[in-house]
Amino acid sequence: MADSKPVPPNLDLIQIVQQARMLHDAQTTPSQISGVYWLECKPSSPGQTPTARAGEWRIETTLAEVDSLWAIIKQATEAGFLGYKSKVSTAPAHGQTQTDARLIVVRTYDADDTADVARVEAALRERGIQTGRYEQI
Repeated sequence: MADSKPVPPNLDLIQIVQQARMLHDAQTTPSQISGVYWLECKPSSPGQTPTARAGEWRIETTLAEVDSLWAIIKQATEAGFLGYKSKVSTAPAHGQTQTDARLIVVRTYDADDTADVARVEAALRERGIQTGRYEQI
């Protein structure tokens, strides 16, 4: 019987799929799509690598406001002013009962880095965004 070793994942293929997904998400408006549950964006220059203690700002919004709010957060994320990733729901998120509810999440690399968490909160507030609640994920 031949020695069967697990086949390692094709990391090149995974990276190609992730890049295609990010390209798709970059060209999509949250209110106009339902085929995927989340759209996401990342900084154009990678910063801190997320730890096991990553955290997130959870910003609740509505279908009527999600596109303009997402445009602000997406631009700030890509420019490196926010966390390592931001994402927006294209349907009500878990726990949201209103059909027009949407959620935007801004992830920070480490919830224990209080200075970085405060920096991200300040960057959101500078853009007129009420930060909602913050939690470790």
